[in-house]
Formats: sequence, C-alpha cells, structure tokens
Amino acid sequence: MATDRRTLLADAALDVLADEGMRGLTHRAVDRRAGLPTGTTSAYFRTRAALLTGLVTRLVHLDQAELQAAAEQVPPIRSAEELVDGMLLLARQRLTGEGRRRSLARHACAVESVRDPELREILVPRENAGREAVRRFLADHGVVDVESRTHTLLTCLDGLVFDGLVSGGEVHREALEGLVAAALRPPRQG
Repeated sequence: MATDRRTLLADAALDVLADEGMRGLTHRAVDRRAGLPTGTTSAYFRTRAALLTGLVTRLVHLDQAELQAAAEQVPPIRSAEELVDGMLLLARQRLTGEGRRRSLARHACAVESVRDPELREILVPRENAGREAVRRFLADHGVVDVESRTHTLLTCLDGLVFDGLVSGGEVHREALEGLVAAALRPPRQG
C-alpha cells in the first residue's frame, strides 16, 4: 500500500492511464481514483507534465523492484532453456493482472515520451538484475557483441509483449526459443 501521498497519487494515475488511456488521464480522474478531494492531485503534481513525470518515475520504480525480486529468487541462468523460461515468465507477468496494467501504462508513456525528452530520459532502459542476467548468460556462452545482442533480445521481448497487449494474445515459447537461438548464433563471417 502506498505510504505517502505522492506514491498514492502516482499509483492512482497508473490505474487511470491503464483503464482510460492518455486522454482519460486528468488530475480530477486521479483524485477520483485515489478517493481524495478534488484538487489534491494538482496540489502535488501542479501540471500534466509533472503528473506524467511522477507516474513514469513510479512505473520505473515498480518495474525495477519486480526485476530485482525475480533475480533474487532465481539462480544464474545456465542454459538457453532456462533463459527462455525466464523470458516467458516475465512476458506472462506483463500480460496478466497488475503487470498488464503497468504494461499498458508503460507503452502509453513510451509513445508520449517521443515528444517529451524528460519522460524519455526516465524511461530509457535501465541497468537492472534482469538485463544483467541476460548479459552474463550471453557472455558466458561466448557471444562477442553482448551489449547489442542483449539490447536486441530484450527489445524483441518487449515487442512480443506489446503485440500480446494489442492482440489479446500471448507470447509463445517457440518465438522466444527462436530469439534466444538468434542471440547465441555466431556472427556471420565476411
């Protein structure tokens, strides 16, 4: 449960954004969702830009905490199958329940960040335990261009999650197996 007013309002803003989209994200809608008097949100986040910044900051915090907790529960990845298992679990988390709501909000904010450098800076992929686990796995398997392959692999995973959000589908194991196999493939010679 949110312990301070800004966190409570940012969480309510995430809910509004997930349910109503960017057009529905207003100070009044956040007040209603948080069960607070009209004007409370604007007292803490004076402008729409400030509200979006607070929402995105909270979103990144929640995502980072989720990835850290997952990494603490899982031993280092040793095989391609274990990497696929982890990616599949993350994809399923991001397509169901609270993870789905955050994914909807994340993608709406990503589109908004195209026109807002401050939001884009907050949303830029961060160092986190999940990214480091993929990087370490690829390096341990002799991949030469680890940074590029890590970025490509995780960007493709995000794309599959986005497709699942839009289509109402899911991420299939076979797709992830193909991505991991491609990430492990030696570079072409010549």
